[in-house]
Amino acid sequence: MSFNNSKTEVKRLFIGAGCNRIVNNVSWGASDLVSFGAQNAVVIFCPKSAQILTTLPGHKAVVNCTHWLPSNKFAFKAKQLERHYLLSGDADGVIILWELSLADNKWRPALQLPKSHKKGVTCITGFMVSQTDAIFATSSSDGTVCIWDVVFPTSFGCECKLSCLETLVVGSRPMVTLSLAQLPGNTGLIALAMGGLDNKIYLYCAEGTGKFVRACELKGHTDWIRSLDFSLPIFSGEADSVLLVSSSQDKGIRIWKLTFRGSLANTEGTYKRGEIGLASYIEGPVFVAGSFSYQISLESLLIGHEDWVYSVQWQPPSLAAEEEIGFYQPQSILSASMDKTMMIWQPERKTGIWMNVVTVGELSHCALGFYGGHWGPDARSILAHGYGGSFHMWKNIGVSSDNWQPQKVPSGHFAAVTDIAWARCGEYLLSVSHDQTTRIFAPWHNRDPQSDGDSWNEIARPQVHGHDINCAAIIQGKGNHRFVSGAEEKVARVFEAPLSFLKTLHYATSEQSSFPEDVQADVQVLGANMSALGLSQKPIYVNATHEIQENLGNDGLDTLESVPDAVPVALTEPPIEDQLAWHTLWPESHKLYGHGNELFSLCCDHEGKLVASSCK
Repeated sequence: MSFNNSKTEVKRLFIGAGCNRIVNNVSWGASDLVSFGAQNAVVIFCPKSAQILTTLPGHKAVVNCTHWLPSNKFAFKAKQLERHYLLSGDADGVIILWELSLADNKWRPALQLPKSHKKGVTCITGFMVSQTDAIFATSSSDGTVCIWDVVFPTSFGCECKLSCLETLVVGSRPMVTLSLAQLPGNTGLIALAMGGLDNKIYLYCAEGTGKFVRACELKGHTDWIRSLDFSLPIFSGEADSVLLVSSSQDKGIRIWKLTFRGSLANTEGTYKRGEIGLASYIEGPVFVAGSFSYQISLESLLIGHEDWVYSVQWQPPSLAAEEEIGFYQPQSILSASMDKTMMIWQPERKTGIWMNVVTVGELSHCALGFYGGHWGPDARSILAHGYGGSFHMWKNIGVSSDNWQPQKVPSGHFAAVTDIAWARCGEYLLSVSHDQTTRIFAPWHNRDPQSDGDSWNEIARPQVHGHDINCAAIIQGKGNHRFVSGAEEKVARVFEAPLSFLKTLHYATSEQSSFPEDVQADVQVLGANMSALGLSQKPIYVNATHEIQENLGNDGLDTLESVPDAVPVALTEPPIEDQLAWHTLWPESHKLYGHGNELFSLCCDHEGKLVASSCK
């Protein structure tokens, strides 16, 4: 028998990863793909399939920020593009440009930027000037902001041409957010807004690829500026304008209006500075950029969030019927805050007063605040990333009125994965991590005949702990699933699968819908509740379900002492983050004492009856 000609093929089935706990980490591109940083890797996921497609290794430090060229804001222009580009910046100041060819979904690192930042990159923003040319800006905690111009090749695999237009030194208080835009009035002027730790917004302007000159500074916020975003030009009857939205740790959102006033040059080409009279300043300050003047005014102040507002973003424009403009910029803003909510703001039709029209996320106990919010390119979906590395997505499925419903998203650990173990029959994979969670991933059997096979999902989070978890082993239960885990403590803990998990697993992996009666009679535990300290998990018994429902009426859920009661149920579709964080816990059945130091590793014999453990 000859094995010389036999080939072995390996196919990637599943990637699980959580998002780094950093603002500006996520970007949703015109390609309808989402990028984010997971430790040192750049991760790409598809919101439609809720699966991670690939990871891009290359950074040697934690990835701080990613930005698509073109971003979701320019999706209306990007229908014919064959290649999309992605920028990523890390904690060492390294920035890499990646190229995606849509024809064959192939990625390649197009170039690594010359090292211009001595410390971590805090923000990347940019826009496409044409189909082959883009301008982008990068900021760093070393107190510099660099503006770059990149010319993309006309065919895949060729070199990009990069030039650094300017490096602005902003001083000891670094900038943490940037936004670039073309100023209205067809002047060819580019505006760069930046905000950071001194509570002011600075506006710089440049002609084409010329020198950036500080035009003005905007005061009003009373704490760090966290996010800035320019709208695309808005064409009204009187004068063209762009809007700049800013958010801050003072919990407020401000909308600033930049209106084109006209040229300052007379026929001889000399400037008449005296033309800007005192009367011009009644509506707001006037600044000069190149040979043009612009008026800036505070359009609105949006109050509604109860904690720091980490991100604001204009709704992506849509294609317009009028050919000469080509797009329509909706008056709609998405904001994400540490108060666990995302809000959509729009002006009222009659009064023009900006109001909060949609709020999502307020019932969540698991997010611990949102670090950023993003529109989908079609503005039908919104995505947030939270404190625990988790994603939260809502889609507007309403026809005549808005109806935002939670959607499936990829999930995974947001800190180092320390151990993995297969279930004894291979139905699922169990993983533990320094993010203090144990997670179970399994292929979810797709009952839709039109779909392309089974998709892997996180189906349970059996342990949410108060210590980093170092090791785990699956052991033999009495006809049930059991595992033992060891964390940065002296005890090993044994967990046993509750009835709700057994039913979920049966539904996810088998063709039949009915659950075996004998198992139902044997297992008396339905689920588990988290303890207040997050150390041990207490069982919820099958016949005690009525007590849970009564406890749900407790109004003091948001006090620090109380932890909401779990409501374990058998799941008939892959769970979202809110369900995973609270309602899929396993009860702890035993503690194994003996070690005098923190546990280091665990293993189990093949029969699953003996466990060996070692400690530091």
